[in-house]
Amino acid sequence: MTQMDRISKEHRSWNMSRIRSRNTKPERMVRSLLHRMGYRFTLHRKDLPGKPDIVLPKYKAVIFVHGCFWHRHEGCKYAYFPKTKQKFWATKFKSNVERDRNVMKQLKEKDWQILIIWECELSDTESIIKTLEAYLNKDGHGKNA
Repeated sequence: MTQMDRISKEHRSWNMSRIRSRNTKPERMVRSLLHRMGYRFTLHRKDLPGKPDIVLPKYKAVIFVHGCFWHRHEGCKYAYFPKTKQKFWATKFKSNVERDRNVMKQLKEKDWQILIIWECELSDTESIIKTLEAYLNKDGHGKNA
């Protein structure tokens, strides 16, 4: 049995239209950290599978800043399942996860390095900085190499 939505269809549509797919607050936060760390990057390159959020061509590296809800961060409290329209959401989430999997496969086939930063991880800035440094400085490819 599906539960009725508590707000009107029009208001729900308006709410959903406010959800951004690019230049989100979490994405801007990661970009700001990278910039302060001295890295330069491009955004949403259309010639790469999945139009990665952040592209560091010098390192052949991409960074995706994933929302836990939309991309189904396993074990995360923010990856909850809505109580209404469960069939719709199950299909939506399944297609999102499958698309992410395909994008990662295509990028790996093109020899791009991939880092996913989950929205819930952004509350620990120091940890994110360490993750970024480790990711971009591995194999002597970092900015200090």
